[in-house]
Amino acid sequence: MAKVTIDAERCKGCELCIGVCPKNILGVADGINNQGYHFAEMKGTDCSGCVFCARICPEVAIEVYK
Repeated sequence: MAKVTIDAERCKGCELCIGVCPKNILGVADGINNQGYHFAEMKGTDCSGCVFCARICPEVAIEVYK
């Protein structure tokens, strides 16, 4: 099982990663970062390690560990 880490301070809340996740395990956090954005966070545990989220992130805020 893979793990996704998201750098909340780099994330600008564009939600592109949420839309491309085939397992629907990413979502928007309730909190906000220092820039004032609701950042993405991992909401589930069934990550397949496809890295779609990391590839689409314009801020390079996502890393996937297999």
